[in-house]
Amino acid sequence: MRPEVWAPLPTVVELQLGTSRHPMRPDPLRPGWWVADHEFDAGSRYGFVLDGEGPFPDPRSFSLPDGVHGLSRAVALPKQRPTGYLGTPLRGKVLYELHVGTFTDEGTLDAAAGRLADLLELGVEAVELMPLSAFAGDRGWGYDGVAPWSVHAAYGDQEALVRFVDAAHEHGLAVLLDVVHNHLGPEGNYLSKFGPYFTERHTTPWGPAVNLDDVGAAEVRRYLIGSARHFLVDIGMDGLRLDAVHALRDDSARHFLAELSDEVAGWEAETGRPLTLFAESDLNRAEMVSPVGTSPGAKGMDGQWADDIHHALHSFFGRETQGYYVDYGTPEILVKALTRVFVRDGGISAFRGTPWGAPVDPTTPHYDGHSFVASLQNHDQVGNRAVGDRFHMHAGHAAQSAAAALYLLGPFTPMIFMGEEWAASSPFPYFSRLGPELGPLVTEGRAREFAAMGWQQQTPDPQAEETFLSAKLHWEERSEGNHAEMLEWYRALLRLRREHPEFRSPDLAAVGAEVLDADTVALHRGPFTILASRVPDRVRAPRGEVLASTGGCIVVRRG
Repeated sequence: MRPEVWAPLPTVVELQLGTSRHPMRPDPLRPGWWVADHEFDAGSRYGFVLDGEGPFPDPRSFSLPDGVHGLSRAVALPKQRPTGYLGTPLRGKVLYELHVGTFTDEGTLDAAAGRLADLLELGVEAVELMPLSAFAGDRGWGYDGVAPWSVHAAYGDQEALVRFVDAAHEHGLAVLLDVVHNHLGPEGNYLSKFGPYFTERHTTPWGPAVNLDDVGAAEVRRYLIGSARHFLVDIGMDGLRLDAVHALRDDSARHFLAELSDEVAGWEAETGRPLTLFAESDLNRAEMVSPVGTSPGAKGMDGQWADDIHHALHSFFGRETQGYYVDYGTPEILVKALTRVFVRDGGISAFRGTPWGAPVDPTTPHYDGHSFVASLQNHDQVGNRAVGDRFHMHAGHAAQSAAAALYLLGPFTPMIFMGEEWAASSPFPYFSRLGPELGPLVTEGRAREFAAMGWQQQTPDPQAEETFLSAKLHWEERSEGNHAEMLEWYRALLRLRREHPEFRSPDLAAVGAEVLDADTVALHRGPFTILASRVPDRVRAPRGEVLASTGGCIVVRRG
C-alpha cells in the first residue's frame, strides 16, 4: 500500500508509520495531493504529520482502532466474496432500522448478523444500519462521526462489516447504511488541518457548512462521493440513507445530490447491481425524488423519509399535539398523509409560522408512493423524546397495532425500528460518551430542547453508561405476553403485504381513505380495507372476509 493524502494547507507533509516518519512529496499531476514513496502492509498503523504537527489520522481512514485521536490502521478488503446475491431495488421493500451497539448484548456487527434469520422470519427485506463511521468514545448514535470511510472499532471494523453484508446477502436481505455528509462530529475532527473541508459561506446547526461550493469544493465533493463508493462498491452494500440533506448547503450549478445520483447510476452499470439512495429531508418537496433533469431542482433520490406520515400517525393515535406535532392530530390530516404524503404542502405551518412544502402529484411518472419512506418509529422520533420512550409506552399497544397496519399496508416504503415489532420494553434515549468539555454541553442542550417541546420528564444523562445500557434490546421477551401478541400482529401484516399485491402497489392515485368518526379512519387498497381506531374495540368489520384483526384494527376483503 502506498499512502496519499489531499492536504493543500500545510507546506510540509510527512508519513507517520508506527514510530517512524518518512517524507512525502507533492503530486505534480494533482494539486494539493501528497504521495509517499514508502509502502506499508495491511495492519500497519499510520498517520500524517502536517508542518510538524500531529500525527493526525488519514481523512480516508478505513479503521481507527485506537479511537478518533489515534493512528489509522491500513485495511485490505477480501478479494473473493460470495457472488450469489444479485441485489434488488429497495423502493417498496420492508426496511428495518437498527443501531448496532444496542441491537444485541454484544453490540457488534457479528452479533447482529446472528439475528438476521429473525428479521427474515418477520418479513423484513432490507436492513438499514445507523451510522457506522468512527466517533469519539465507545458508545453513541453515530451521527457525530469524524471519518466517513471508516467503521467504528467497537462494532468490529471494516472486516466485520464485510462479514455482515455477506451474511445478510446469504439470507436474501439487502443492507443500507445511514451516512452523514452534512457535518462531522465536534471531537476528533481534524479535516480542517488538511484542507478547506468546511466553509463559512454557509452555516448549519453544527457550525460552518461542509464545503460543497467554495474554493476546494471539488475535492471535498470527491471525498464524500468516494466514501459512498467505498460502501456501495467495495463493501457491496445495497443503498445509503443520506442524513438531513436539507443541511447540505450547495449553491453550485449542479447540486451535490444530483452529482451523487449520477455517480451511483454509473456504479450500477459497473457492478450490475441496483443501488438505492434514500434521503432524509424536511423540505416536503417531491423534487428530491424526481429524476435529475426533470425539473430545475430535481435531486434524483430514489426515496425520502416522509416525516409527515410519521407525525400524522403519531399525533392522531398518540394524542400529542405539542411542539412540531401542532400541525397534526386530526383524522382529516391523517387521511391526507395516507393519500398525499405531505400534510404541509404549501400552506402555512403553525409550527414554522410560514408556508412550507409543495404538493405531491399522485399521477406523475417521476415518482410514486414507494418514493416515500414511512414509519411509526425511528431513531429520531423515539430517541429525540425526553426519555426515549417508544410509541406503545405512551400511546398503548392497541394504538400501535392500528397505526402499524396503516403504514405497513399503505402505498409507501415501510420502515420498522428495531424492537418495534414486539413493543420492546427498552427505551431508545440519546446516548454518547464525549470528553469532559463537550459532554456536559450536550446534556444541557438536550434538556433545553425537551423543555421547549413541553416534555417535563427528567432527561436521562446522555453520557451515563446506564442510559446506553437501557437501550439494549431484550430478545427473550419476544415470547412473552403483549410482546408476543405484537410480534404476531406485525408478522401477520407483513404476510398480507407479501401475499396480496394490492398492499404493495405504489399508486397514490388509487389509494382511498376516509374519516369514519373522530377516532377512526379507513384506508382502502383495491378490494381491501384497513379500519383503524385510536379507541380500542371501536372498529366493526363491514361485510366481507376478515383477514386480520386486533384491538384497534381490522383488515378485511370487502364482499
